[in-house]
Amino acid sequence: MDALVALAREGNGEKARIAALSNDALIIDLINTLNHLSRWLTPIHDRAVLSYAPRRAEPSVKDLLIRMRDVEAGAFSFMYAIATQNTPDLDRVPPVESSPLQRAADRAADPLVIMSGFRRVRESSTSLLRALPDTAWARGGFSRTSRDWTIRELAEVLALHDRAILGEIDRVLDSTGAREDIAPVSRVRLDELREVFVSPALGG
Repeated sequence: MDALVALAREGNGEKARIAALSNDALIIDLINTLNHLSRWLTPIHDRAVLSYAPRRAEPSVKDLLIRMRDVEAGAFSFMYAIATQNTPDLDRVPPVESSPLQRAADRAADPLVIMSGFRRVRESSTSLLRALPDTAWARGGFSRTSRDWTIRELAEVLALHDRAILGEIDRVLDSTGAREDIAPVSRVRLDELREVFVSPALGG
């Protein structure tokens, strides 16, 4: 969760944009990350390139997908605790840590299998959020060792984390040549993606 704490402290235009979203629009923003990843990664023929880092000590697309999955799992565990308990002690929520067996499985897994793992956890997060009334988004938990969180804050910082990691994936795809010979719609850059259309019925 350290990455989320760091993002929560940053002040930038993306943070302001996300903070201005309604709860329903924020859920759509989180779902749309899955659409971006599928658009970018599913058409790539040579999956091996997704496991290669463009430079030594830099992450590969697969590394970044693992990071997204693990951060999502940690955030979901906090959101679930807050949604089901009254002001829970978040220090008592078991941390999400990869076991040696999990790390070995990740090394052997196809990058799109990792993406599917992220998708499953993200769908759990968005299902939880969609089931909450707006008043429940202000529910919170406390921590003596890190920081307190509300459900809304966790959802916002996940959206910030998405944007940061999507930006890194965008750069890696360009630098490794992974986008060669795929359809133009799957080569669209992050800064060219249009804002998600939010129906007025959803509060956008």
